[in-house]
This record gives sequence, C-alpha cells and structure tokens, in this order.
Amino acid sequence: MSESPGVHFIAHFTVNDPDGYRVYEKGFFPILKAHGGRFVTFDDSAVVLEGEHADGRTVMIQFPSEEALQGWWNSPEYRELAAHRHASTTTHAVYYLHGLS
Repeated sequence: MSESPGVHFIAHFTVNDPDGYRVYEKGFFPILKAHGGRFVTFDDSAVVLEGEHADGRTVMIQFPSEEALQGWWNSPEYRELAAHRHASTTTHAVYYLHGLS
C-alpha cells in the first residue's frame, strides 16, 4: 500500500500592506514546521485559466493529515500571527484531502 500524500492547503494573498505582510512571513515558518507542515511552492504570477485574476501570491503547503492542518490553523500561535495577515492581505484559502471519493 502506498503512503498517503496527505492534505494540501492552497492560499492566494493579495497584499495590501507589505510591511504588515512581512511581519506575518517572518513568523510563519517556525509555526508551520511545529505542526508538521511542509512548504511546497509559491508563485507570484500564477496563470489563471478561468475567472478574474487577482494580483498576489499563491502558496501550496502539505500536511501529513487533516488533523495536523487543523492543529496548525487553529493553534493559538498561528491565530495570533494570522491577525497580521488579516490586517495586511485579502486571502482566499482552501484545502483538499487526497484519496477521498
């Protein structure tokens, strides 16, 4: 049996306040790592196939499980840090599970 590819989190940020977003970026990786998250990639010029394009950055993060993702997202450390993201960006975020029908 193959190993589960886990859960992927995808977000797109339109940065409205670069200084505030930098505060978020500086605190992001230690919290992500503490919850088993792995930064997969980012793109500042993703190609939109359908719909309106919003300027900004698209990121993809992988977690070993939905529980790990939820633990990160709901952790007090991340919620405190996310306040900087809320104040400095417009964000659209989703996650998806592999292997579900």
